[in-house]
Amino acid sequence: MTKLEAVLQPSRFEAVKEALAEVGVDGMTVSEVRGHGRQKGHTETYRGNEYNVDLLPKVKIEMVLDDVLVEPAIDAILKSASTGKIGDGKIFLYKVEEAIRIRNQERGVAAL
Repeated sequence: MTKLEAVLQPSRFEAVKEALAEVGVDGMTVSEVRGHGRQKGHTETYRGNEYNVDLLPKVKIEMVLDDVLVEPAIDAILKSASTGKIGDGKIFLYKVEEAIRIRNQERGVAAL
């Protein structure tokens, strides 16, 4: 099993969610987060005053997948989240030793 975390632009979330559903991803946890990468935010003007916005709004998707779904999920995210511009986001992968469903104590892939 693999945990996949994707941090992406909020405007791309619906397209990513639909693309993941098409490849068979059933569940995910979604959080609204703020952060920045290499771009270090940007400068905006409000009522004639300039100010720096250094933490940009992002959406973080977390899911634990059977290993056979990892590559299709990555491809779905890459195709649906990419705009080709700085700030499109990142995907992180972690190995998961065990998953346990609390309700009935199922373990492993069956608990997903």
